[in-house]
Amino acid sequence: MTQPTVSPPDATALAPFVRHVARGPGRGRHLTRDEAAQALRLILDGSAAPEAAGALLMVMRYRGEGPSEIAGFADALASGADWRRAAPDLDWPSYAAGRTRGLPWFLLAAKLVAGAGHRVALHGWNAHRHEIRDALPGLGIPVAETGAALASALDAASIAYVPLEAWSPGGHRLIRLREVFGLRSCINTVLRVANPFGAGAQVQGVFHPSYRGLQTDTGALLGQRNLMILKGAGGEFERNPSKEIELFGLLDGAEVDLSAQALRDETRRLADPGGRPGDLQRLWCGESDDAFATALVTGTAALALLALRAAPGLARAEALAEALWQARDRDALPAGAAA
Repeated sequence: MTQPTVSPPDATALAPFVRHVARGPGRGRHLTRDEAAQALRLILDGSAAPEAAGALLMVMRYRGEGPSEIAGFADALASGADWRRAAPDLDWPSYAAGRTRGLPWFLLAAKLVAGAGHRVALHGWNAHRHEIRDALPGLGIPVAETGAALASALDAASIAYVPLEAWSPGGHRLIRLREVFGLRSCINTVLRVANPFGAGAQVQGVFHPSYRGLQTDTGALLGQRNLMILKGAGGEFERNPSKEIELFGLLDGAEVDLSAQALRDETRRLADPGGRPGDLQRLWCGESDDAFATALVTGTAALALLALRAAPGLARAEALAEALWQARDRDALPAGAAA
């Protein structure tokens, strides 16, 4: 049987795009949104040589990416209509680039928001935080690997987690280039802003504070109207309750820059090691009394509720999150989850 002929990658396919970004001070420029989308499509479909893809991504990292480039890359990674039919209310990405060892308390915040009837779509790839996916079964958060499965899970439980390799195999290949380069590329940022299932509201974490403005501007380019961004441990969307934090993003299409006061007079880092996965379930079930972790969960949930416009301001969102925590269904976990 004759095998189909596969054309080899074109070593020059990305040359025009590399030339634009790498011509040196005063001569190089950012790619337009259309150019960025064209370039990434060439990489994703295998038309571009791997060394050319590496050159483009690393030059962009060195020089710093612009909103038009991130938006164009997000266009190229867009998921199919079957994923968007799931119609989530809130997009919650998890693409932490750091080797953070703290427990993923943000999963309880997402679960709390979902318990209030908001459809929460978590998605991610967590190379250095295996405890995130390990924690999902014990928290009753289903994993969806197709658009139909995501829709079904949101209908049944208002929350689900989608692995990156399920909704974007191409994005999964690109994020793993970190293992080749020894450095992250802009793909981590692209995946945070991509909103692959078309949710009306988004939350995003950043690792480097300078990316807050980039992600806000990109969200506006992508037509996002409600977006909340904060610097969290390892880049996750988690609020440290012992610190005053700066919030960036968009509310009803208007750019916002807010300060949220500390919720606890306690010194503790989100990335502190220690703890066991069962601690998440024990806190939810009321079997442990960790005031810091509780404030982390409710404080993070409040910011997600603000992005959803479930409350008119931060103080009201915090009060709503506290009320939801007190009224949560403590038995809404699989049997033996906290063992």
